[in-house]
Amino acid sequence: MSEDDPKRNGFHKVLVLNSSYGPINITSWRRAMILMYKGKASGVKFNGTLINGKLRLPEIIKLTKYVPIPYLEIVLTRKNIYLRDNHTCQYCGKNNGSLTLDHIIPKSRGGRETWDNMVVSCARCNNRKGDQTLEAAGMKLTGTPYRPPSSLYLHMTRLTNVPNSWTDYFFNKRHGSTSSNLQLTTNNNK
Repeated sequence: MSEDDPKRNGFHKVLVLNSSYGPINITSWRRAMILMYKGKASGVKFNGTLINGKLRLPEIIKLTKYVPIPYLEIVLTRKNIYLRDNHTCQYCGKNNGSLTLDHIIPKSRGGRETWDNMVVSCARCNNRKGDQTLEAAGMKLTGTPYRPPSSLYLHMTRLTNVPNSWTDYFFNKRHGSTSSNLQLTTNNNK
């Protein structure tokens, strides 16, 4: 790798925004540069890295034309709940040990398998709560369960070393995000 190779300088993925500034994809820095060169995108935020000593590497690009994105409902799965909850117990906040899923309103009391009734729980908290309601068990949630707004949102939970500038586009209600529960490992979190 040369000194100008973005891989050598850390994070090298680029957030792609629609022309409406809503996040729609994450792409490679090479693909982002091609989109900008062809006039299909423009740079929104640059990270200071130079390619070949001349071109600034973007952190965020915005498409010049709006691309309609079909709404795809995120499927309620065990994996997606773990991603949403960042593999962290929603009762005690710990993410070590044995984790499982818990129905906030127990199935025996009419609780259903829905985004707002299921959370990640450590074995200790799940055993403590048992077949009771939160009130009866004297327990509280660390946050409010929610349906993630997009699969890209869930994908972001798996990334590390994300530029701080990206979070603005995931936590801004005008861009479609309705929850600030997403835990990203940003450059300043190290």
